Amino acid sequence: MAEFVVGITGGIGSGKTAVSDRFAEQGITIVDADLAARAVVEPGQPALTAIAEHYGAHLLTAEGTLDRRALRDIVFADPEQRQWLEQLTHPLINQYLVDHLAAATSAYAMLASPLLAETGQSRHCHRVLVVDVPVELQVARTMARDDSDETQVRAIIKAQASREDRLALADDVIVNDQDLAHLDREVARLHEQYLNLAAASGER
Repeated sequence: MAEFVVGITGGIGSGKTAVSDRFAEQGITIVDADLAARAVVEPGQPALTAIAEHYGAHLLTAEGTLDRRALRDIVFADPEQRQWLEQLTHPLINQYLVDHLAAATSAYAMLASPLLAETGQSRHCHRVLVVDVPVELQVARTMARDDSDETQVRAIIKAQASREDRLALADDVIVNDQDLAHLDREVARLHEQYLNLAAASGER
């Protein structure tokens, strides 16, 4: 495990990726739970076979990959189906995260996860950074980015931890409702802080 791990989280449409990309530009290893979630359902992985058996082969594309949009439509419409999927994939995702954090070689590592609060992944972190935006901005950004309708976006937001629960977990907060220059300044400030904290933790 990396000596010092910063968790970064935020609801859908918050700009979490824009923030983590800026830390990556500083040479920081980003271990991304979204990438982990894709990796564990790639063709040839046991989880993809289990999903096809549970939901039917129509969840696979002609190339044999997972139709993620079709699966998302199912699990966000039915909480029981979402629970089944999470019980299958969350242990696999967690192992991926542990392995990749252990391999990190940067001054500190960052665990980027939209579900840091919901899944208990925050236990891997020494500090938590929340990227926060008002809910209406989340909705507008996600609709524009994903070409999704408002009902589906609000269902996704409702399925995630509440804004209040995420902020309760936070050691640091970036309010991402301004321009990119503001984002750059906030990341630069926190990067220096995390370098100092990581150095201090390594001296203990």
